[in-house]
Parts: sequence; structure tokens; C-alpha cells
Amino acid sequence: MAESAERSGQRRVRPAPLVFEPAEATADPEHFFDLESIEDPRELLARATELTLAFRAATDRAIEYQAIAAAQLADPRRFDRLTPADIAERAAWTEDYARKMIEFGQGLIRTGGRETED
Repeated sequence: MAESAERSGQRRVRPAPLVFEPAEATADPEHFFDLESIEDPRELLARATELTLAFRAATDRAIEYQAIAAAQLADPRRFDRLTPADIAERAAWTEDYARKMIEFGQGLIRTGGRETED
């Protein structure tokens, strides 16, 4: 799992929002969020950096949601509870990683989504 900015003591950066590209734009393999059309290298660096930060933030959030879902699916109070092996299979993880994600998700649920220092 990626270490979050909160864990490292830094403030979370609010990256530029990701905007979904129209289907016709994504059909062109050379097209990527219109970066190929930016000629000024300063502007290109700035926009590419914004996208990098946005993708990192999106990845961190998606991982948190995966962990919460894994913890909910493994909850022993559920009648349809899944084992770590079942969760691993569904998410294409190893069983060991599924256990870690379940634990991470339990912590997020316990703290209301705030990560704690270990």
C-alpha cells in the first residue's frame, strides 16, 4: 500500500480533478488528457504534474475503499462472510495481502476513515 501524505506528516495536496476523456479521444492511443497538444514545456510539465498528483490521490482513495470493502466482506457478523482467500481471489491479490487489506480496512472503519500512526 502506498504511504499517504498524512502518515508522512505532510498535508494532503488537493490535486487537479481528473476529467474523463470522451470515447473518441481515448480511441486514439497517442491521446492522453490532451498532453500531446501542449507545446510549451513549462505548461506540459505543470499539467503532467497535476495529473500525476491526481492519479496518486485517486489511487490512494481507491485503495482505502478496497480495504474498507475487504473488511466489510470479512466481517464475522455477516452471514455471507468471505474468507481472506475468497477476497484475494475476487481482487486478484495474494491471501497475505488480503489479510493486510482487511486489517487496514478495519482500522479505517474504526477511525472513521482517518489513518492512524502505527
